[in-house]
Amino acid sequence: MRTNLFNYNLPASFIAQQPADPRDSSRLLVLERASGRIEHRAFGEIGACLRPGDLLVANDSRVIPARLRGRKPTGAVVEIFLLRQLDASGSEWSCLVRGRGLQPGATVILDARSIQAEIVAMAEGGMRTVRFAEPIQTHLHELGEIPLPPYIRNFAGDRGRYQTVYSRSAGSVAAPTAGLHFTTELLRVLRGQGIGWETITLHVGLDTFGPVTAERVEEHRIHREWAHLSAPSARAIRAATAQGGRIVAVGTTTTRALEFAATTAQKIEPYGSEAPPGRVAAFAAAVDLFIYPGYRFRAVDALLTNFHLPRSSLLMLVSAFVGQAHPQQPDTGRQMLLHTYEVAKAEGYRFFSFGDAMLIR
Repeated sequence: MRTNLFNYNLPASFIAQQPADPRDSSRLLVLERASGRIEHRAFGEIGACLRPGDLLVANDSRVIPARLRGRKPTGAVVEIFLLRQLDASGSEWSCLVRGRGLQPGATVILDARSIQAEIVAMAEGGMRTVRFAEPIQTHLHELGEIPLPPYIRNFAGDRGRYQTVYSRSAGSVAAPTAGLHFTTELLRVLRGQGIGWETITLHVGLDTFGPVTAERVEEHRIHREWAHLSAPSARAIRAATAQGGRIVAVGTTTTRALEFAATTAQKIEPYGSEAPPGRVAAFAAAVDLFIYPGYRFRAVDALLTNFHLPRSSLLMLVSAFVGQAHPQQPDTGRQMLLHTYEVAKAEGYRFFSFGDAMLIR
């Protein structure tokens, strides 16, 4: 499958630079994947698209202040972007760095607290292993800045808007953006309608925003992200399914984690022993499940998501989900999704992280 099949044209004017205010005033495109029927709503009306017994499952990961600024002993400015903690103490991290001459042995003094950081190794993809003189996470809120995606260039406001209202488990370097539309009041209303709510944790990595560069989809190496589904949440998800409710994944990160729970986690002891085959099992592990057309979904019945970048693994995942309604026509999901994107553009929807939402059912 050629990667360029997942390309589409998006003028920069469609990329949202500011979030909707209030959050649930963003727009919601509802796609019936079996028929291709499209409906246009406000996000605050999502309750009308769900039914009692449905269960929303969302990623509760919280974005950390991952962008650090410092200087070399010469005074040259350096930027360090934290990607993944490598040791138990929190002193060693996989990072992206910006600056000249940052080879192993180079040192950087972080602004404000004068904490020293040393480049200790080069890694693939231009990344470096950085060792801080003391565990850095205790100083992040003083030293760091919450990073916004590179396509958001004109944001003005509180960067707390790049967090979901239910985030609690710090560890992401990018937000699980499908959840940005919810307000605490909307969640209360949905619960009052008999719609359930559970959370899963997947710490989102920077690769979420990167295009797939391999010529063929199957050659792409998906990024690994740490995730956790608790035993009580796994039981609640299985119970909702057994009672005929739909599992509605809030975002592609939640989808990957849930599908991992229903497939790979089944094979990890002791997790798999608690759940029937094809049902979600509790787990804590690095998730590297790459979902693209042809994948058969086991856990997710409906998907709430934003509009994604061309050639991205996220666009491929959503294409696969749409296509599951057309098992005899393998390319229908991709075609229907790209057609829906053209409809969204014609209707003036806003794209990417601060943009509008889709509900696919």
